[in-house]
Amino acid sequence: MKRYFNKFLGFFSEDLGIDLGTSNTLICVKDKGIILNEPSVVAINTRTKDIFEVGERAKLMIGRTPNNLDTIRPLKNGVIADYEITEKMLSSFYKRVSHNRFFSSPRVIICVPAGVTQVEKRAVIEVTREAGAREAYLVEEPMAAAIGIGLNIFEPEGNMIVDIGGGTSELAVISLGGVVKTSSFRVAGDRFDTTIIEYIRQKHNLLIGEKTAEDIKKQIGAVVELEEDISIDISGRNALNGLPKDIKIYSSEIVEALGELLQQIIEEIKVILEKTPPELSSDIKRRGIYITGGGALLRGIDKKISESLNLNVTISEDPLNAVINGIQILLKNFHVYNKVLISPETDY
Repeated sequence: MKRYFNKFLGFFSEDLGIDLGTSNTLICVKDKGIILNEPSVVAINTRTKDIFEVGERAKLMIGRTPNNLDTIRPLKNGVIADYEITEKMLSSFYKRVSHNRFFSSPRVIICVPAGVTQVEKRAVIEVTREAGAREAYLVEEPMAAAIGIGLNIFEPEGNMIVDIGGGTSELAVISLGGVVKTSSFRVAGDRFDTTIIEYIRQKHNLLIGEKTAEDIKKQIGAVVELEEDISIDISGRNALNGLPKDIKIYSSEIVEALGELLQQIIEEIKVILEKTPPELSSDIKRRGIYITGGGALLRGIDKKISESLNLNVTISEDPLNAVINGIQILLKNFHVYNKVLISPETDY
């Protein structure tokens, strides 16, 4: 990682933000916005270990590779699981965004899940500083998301953020520029996909891959019964005879498949609310809960959570980019928001 960051950061003097996510990696530059948004997927040659494709092209290869190629997602549950592959992935992204840039020693803000360990936080900061960053800071995902959707995090009132990402869901109660209560758990987009795969295998005797499951989730994914039961045609392998098979899947089936997972998210929200001080609880009752992340796009998720908790639930305007939008605001107003960041000078 250090070797890569030395090369990568050396091309930027402008403030730089990185959202290294389980599903997507986003990079933004102060006053220039998002300059890269690609899936965190790498296709490698299993014999030579060389990179074959990265990002969107690699994602299209999931479940379709020959014996000499393999697709890898090097981030699991919001943290780096394979440093070598992550380095190669970022190196490829670097080549895409570094043309015509001749800068040096940037200030870097990197987003991390609220649940990462102190050791992981220290490692990310130290490797970034050693790599040549002028200053290196971390920001927790729910805090960045809160800033990204326009909340005033410094006011003496409680706000609750539920950020449902690819690898983890991040819950946080925020007040006076700090996180009062937080939880990070592994019920999120990836679990939704694997649950859909298992549901279709059991109910329809059809084997499908991750890409098909994700398409189902995006196109007809719902957690409440819809007025119109929308459908999607999918193809897979018949589990009984091994032959290709086409079937039609309805949104009502996805409601059934994802019901238990959504209930787990609701129960986790209850746990956080039970631990929240009474004054902040009254604020949340009045202001409601804000949902960000890709999971916010599931049809009816706000209605389901609202009915279960008897609270107002608001889906943010741009849920997929809430975190990176927050990082951009941090970069533009660093002197205002630097107190919410984790740095080598603070106790982490």
